[in-house]
Amino acid sequence: MSFLRRIIVSVVCLAAVMCPAQVPKAQRVCLAYCTWYGSQMPRPDLVTHINYAFAEVYVTADGVYNGFKLQGSESRFARVVALKEQNPDLKICISFSHTVENSDNRQGGGFSAIAANADSRRQFALDCLAFVQKWGIDGVDLDWEFPGLSWSGAASNPAIDTQNYTLLMKQLRATLGPDRLLTFAGYVMDRQRTAQGGYRYIDIAAVMPYVDFVNIMTYDMDAAPHYQSALVSPESYYDCKRAVGTYASLGVPYEKMLLGIPFYVRHSFDGQSTIIDYRRLSSLNSNFVVDNWNDAASSPYVTYKGEFYGSYDNARSIAVKGRWMAALGLRGMLYWEAGEDDGDYTLSRAVWNAVKADY
Repeated sequence: MSFLRRIIVSVVCLAAVMCPAQVPKAQRVCLAYCTWYGSQMPRPDLVTHINYAFAEVYVTADGVYNGFKLQGSESRFARVVALKEQNPDLKICISFSHTVENSDNRQGGGFSAIAANADSRRQFALDCLAFVQKWGIDGVDLDWEFPGLSWSGAASNPAIDTQNYTLLMKQLRATLGPDRLLTFAGYVMDRQRTAQGGYRYIDIAAVMPYVDFVNIMTYDMDAAPHYQSALVSPESYYDCKRAVGTYASLGVPYEKMLLGIPFYVRHSFDGQSTIIDYRRLSSLNSNFVVDNWNDAASSPYVTYKGEFYGSYDNARSIAVKGRWMAALGLRGMLYWEAGEDDGDYTLSRAVWNAVKADY
């Protein structure tokens, strides 16, 4: 790319960030993650997109890729696909995890090994294409958390994972073609250099040309006594404003960002009492008080015996985030996950209304 062209591209990206335009209501995205174990399905009239979570890759300890399989039963996935009959405009993607749940699989080289090898990248992409065509779905979502890290025992190589992640997404786009969806679950910050050299997380600017949008995981950004999904909270490790600002500062158009909403209370990241699903809040004992509110963070929270227990999102905070999202011109919202909502679909409806409101 010539020097002049680089300047033009930079100016265009900067203008898009500084002068965001609202996404037309018909083009806004309301995306639900639907897990293989969830207690209920998404309502097809309250979503535009569903990501089935998950499929897992089979890779030997010495890095040989042997395909992938769904987590959970094929019949559950078929039920998700069948929701298209109720909403023909519904888009469905298969989401890939770095985790291993299937009893016939073991943690091997994982995505780290697949992404490091051109033949494996090509074969994985071809397998994805075949799966999408077989089921008549709309695309692929990659939820490798994260390059350069070994969460859940997944293999990692900080020296090469981040750059290879980009190569994998490039291969997926080339193989899936321009008309199928390609998205990813994005961390709240850009790639970070490690103390030992190399990187962890995703090179956002390098990946974005290949994807339709990014599902920013603006939840689990901290645990008690801080807020996990605050709109603004300087005391928390991260918040929504900083996360979206990170992407914008890298030239990512707002219309390629989805804001993540948790359907659970986050208490901690270890131990037995880590989360409480939203659907369980109404049945908590009298030691718990829910729907407390913090104005600064625009976040509800739960107390236990008078002490801060954990934060979450409810209809009020989702509406606040919806107005903020629309003012910036974000593409929409996603949530994790449909099965954690109550039987009245309270949060699902709130996200739908926030995304589709006439702002």
